[in-house]
Amino acid sequence: MSRQMLKRVPIMVALTVLIASAATAERLRTDESKALVPLDEIIPGGPPPDGIPAIDRPAFIAARQAAWLVPQEPVLALEINGDARAYPLQILMWHEIVNDTVGGKPVVVTFCPLRNSGIAFDRVVGDVTLDFGTSGKVYKSDLVMYDRQSHSLWAQMEGRALVGQRAGTRLALVPANTIAFADWKAAHPDGKVLSRETGHQRQYGANPYGSYDQPELRPFLFNGRPDTRRPPKERVVGVKIGETAKAYPWPILAERRVLHDAIDREALVIFFQPGALSALDDARIERSRAVGATAVYSRMLDGKSLTFEANEGGFRDRETGTTWNLLGRGVKGPLAGRRLRAIPHVDAFWFAWAAFHPTTILGTAP
Repeated sequence: MSRQMLKRVPIMVALTVLIASAATAERLRTDESKALVPLDEIIPGGPPPDGIPAIDRPAFIAARQAAWLVPQEPVLALEINGDARAYPLQILMWHEIVNDTVGGKPVVVTFCPLRNSGIAFDRVVGDVTLDFGTSGKVYKSDLVMYDRQSHSLWAQMEGRALVGQRAGTRLALVPANTIAFADWKAAHPDGKVLSRETGHQRQYGANPYGSYDQPELRPFLFNGRPDTRRPPKERVVGVKIGETAKAYPWPILAERRVLHDAIDREALVIFFQPGALSALDDARIERSRAVGATAVYSRMLDGKSLTFEANEGGFRDRETGTTWNLLGRGVKGPLAGRRLRAIPHVDAFWFAWAAFHPTTILGTAP
């Protein structure tokens, strides 16, 4: 067996596990006459439709009850109208989609292991609330979701329907952050954590994609040519405002901790905080290496532009001396209690962001 094939063995094992655990699959009835991309580019990923079961009735527990999460384990954090929730990647790994309502807003919380992308969307389109499932297909190595109302196929990376009745429709991004559980819990001690009581038997805490998190390793189920400006599976922060897309490599962010930039006249700041574990490194997530976490915010508050630097408590703005945490909340100083406006962003592997944004600019501003 070749070295490349050996490196793919964990992914093959993962697909075998997922297929073996698949429940009865729904047959998709997608209107393939309406397609934005060639149909042969949307390929089987292994499991059948709903073979990776979405969570439709999520149960939550108090943060203090989630003793099965180690402090630095990654969770996808979401807060809407004061309702703060954490979705552990150890659960999303096995389900990829959670249909939920947070702070009164129907949302779909998603995670694609092949692209390392945790993204949340508003699932209301017009006057219809959509429910999503896994199609069993991938497009450019990306999770392809389907909505149960029209059976249209959607690319997770951009929240856009590619095929079907709703082709061309986009879901609105909802700001979310993949951060260490301890950091989320410190900010939201009364928040809710997605429970392991999902109605399914899965090896939560295990990573079926063991050793996939290697920057130089070619991505799986990806037939295109990765953009060679950065290693294919190096992490980046992807931001798109208007028609301008930028990607900020994590190695640069890890060195600087704070990066100021502007996109389409939007002054923004990117925070990097070390400590959070990878979900795709070791066969057990709690043993994985630390990779860190990011967040993106507007620098404007009350009509004034703030400049930031890292400090022991998190991040400090030079204008008022206020300390801010990774979730954009002032925790000490004149602006304690205030919130920075979150800029929706995507944490993902470089090849994934570049495949959907081929004209992306590499952001390396001082």
